[in-house]
Amino acid sequence: MFAVIRTGGKQYRVTPNAVLKVEKLPAEPGATITFTDVLAVGDASGTTLGAPVVAGASVTATVLAQDRLDKVIILKKRRRQNSRRKNGHRQHVTVLRIADISGGAERAAAPAGEIAAEPALTLGSETATEPTPAPVDESGSAPAEVVTAEAVPSVASEVDAEPRPAVAGETADESGSAPIEGVE
Repeated sequence: MFAVIRTGGKQYRVTPNAVLKVEKLPAEPGATITFTDVLAVGDASGTTLGAPVVAGASVTATVLAQDRLDKVIILKKRRRQNSRRKNGHRQHVTVLRIADISGGAERAAAPAGEIAAEPALTLGSETATEPTPAPVDESGSAPAEVVTAEAVPSVASEVDAEPRPAVAGETADESGSAPIEGVE
């Protein structure tokens, strides 16, 4: 079984007993943290995707330690200026061990060989439904949209406006106007 959780602005694919480092969380070592921001849950029978989160799904983890990552060196140099600046940075992280992945079990509750009914996708307080099909007329086909002349800009009015003046050395056929007298 696996789950995709979101914490610290990042997404992590986690499995039970996995150890991972996430952005610093305010918890002491030994504390239990529950993530309810679960984006997907999957197992051998299939995967349930959330929109944006899976309803009722949660991931429980135990805090192992508060740690810091390896140092990242920031070196800024301005060439030919005898100017250098060197800084280091160690990011604070929380080390977690995933204890349990729960929720999204509606799919697993279906008997073998049958497909479980998908729960409705929830978007905020509204429930998403299937898109409504287009109305069908007597012939059995959906009617085509009618496009009026006002909706389509007229290209013909721009073409028929006035022909551009001829350029020296151009014939009447190329410019669409009469040739210029006395110009070669």
